[in-house]
Amino acid sequence: MTKEWLKVIFASLFELVWVSGLAHASTVLEWVLTAIGVVVSFYLLTSSVKKLPIGTVYAVFAGLGSIGSIIVGVVFFGESISPLKIVFMGTLLLGIIGLKLIETDKDEVK
Repeated sequence: MTKEWLKVIFASLFELVWVSGLAHASTVLEWVLTAIGVVVSFYLLTSSVKKLPIGTVYAVFAGLGSIGSIIVGVVFFGESISPLKIVFMGTLLLGIIGLKLIETDKDEVK
């Protein structure tokens, strides 16, 4: 895994911060943390697409963010989860893994 893919993973983690903040922030500090999450997330995302294929990067970013936000919602905010939701999360994860596996070194910008 390259440094650029680690940036995508961390961008997705910071996405969880700002998405959760948009839904649940109520104090100035929480809104500041939400804004920091947005800035860091998009900085990491935009710096990674300079060397990686944009379509795959965005699919991984959005997929990890989607799965992560469901998990955060369940664990921290008491949202419900169903067996069918778990199946579709697994399907999404398989798609992300598949996209990453079919990527070649030629896809990366030198």
